[in-house]
Amino acid sequence: MSDIAELADRLDRARTGRAPIVQLTAGTEVDLESAYLVQREGIALRVGRGERVVGVKLGFTSKAKAEQMGVSDVILGVMTAQTQTEDGGEIDRSRFIHPRVEPEIALLLGADLDPAAPADEQLAAVAQVAPALEIIDSRYRDFRFSLADVVADNTSAAGFVVGEWRDLATVLSDLDLADLEVTLEIDGEVAETGSTGDILGDPLRAVAAVARLASQHGVPAPAGSIILAGAATAAAPLPDRAGAQVVATVAGLGSVSCTIGGAR
Repeated sequence: MSDIAELADRLDRARTGRAPIVQLTAGTEVDLESAYLVQREGIALRVGRGERVVGVKLGFTSKAKAEQMGVSDVILGVMTAQTQTEDGGEIDRSRFIHPRVEPEIALLLGADLDPAAPADEQLAAVAQVAPALEIIDSRYRDFRFSLADVVADNTSAAGFVVGEWRDLATVLSDLDLADLEVTLEIDGEVAETGSTGDILGDPLRAVAAVARLASQHGVPAPAGSIILAGAATAAAPLPDRAGAQVVATVAGLGSVSCTIGGAR
C-alpha cells in the first residue's frame, strides 16, 4: 500500500469508527500537494462503497481564520450525498467525533464550471443560491491540525443542510449578497452572528476559487453541483442534546434548520 493510500485509509477508519487519531504530519512529512492526493484517495474509498459526490466546499474563506492559520489561500473539500440532511431534518450526532456547526451560503451550478472561462462566464454558471448549515468534524485529536492535515482530512467536511433554493439573478436584483446579516441560533438563542461579507468579501467570489482549485486538484464541478462558499461566522459546537434545534438565518435570503438526534 502506498503512503498516500495508507494515510487515506487511516483517516477513513477514523471517520467511520468515530475515533480521533494523531495528526498525519506528526509522524509523516505531508506537503499540500500530497494532502490533496490523500483527500482524493479518501473520497475514492467512499465512492467505492456507494457514496455519490454532489459538490464541493471551501475552507479558510474568512480572512481572520486564514491569518490565524497562517495561510494565504482557501482550501477545497468534497461533499457526498450521504452527508446531506434535508432542511428541517434530523442529524444523527452519534456519527461524529467532536462536531461543530457553521452557517454558510450555498450555490447551485446550472452549467458545468469551466476553469478556463473568464470570471463572468464562471459566475453565469451559478443558477441558484440558498442559506446552508455545514457540520465540520476533524478526525484529529483535540480538533487540532496543520494546513496539510486538514486538507487530507477533506477540510473537516462531515455534513450539510441546504435551505430553499432561490434564483440567483432574482436575488441579486433585490439584495446585495455581499452584505447580508447572518445569525446562527441554537435552541432559540443566538450562538454566533456575522455577515456574508465575511465569506471572501463576497460569497460569489467562491465560484472562481472553486474553478481554480477544482482544476488544480482534479475535482470535477459539473452542472448540478452544490458549492458551499464558506462560513459566515465562527463555528459553534453542535449540541449533544437530542431534540436540540439549530437554525441559520441569512437576512433577506431565508433560514435553514436541523434537529439533533442520536444524542443523550
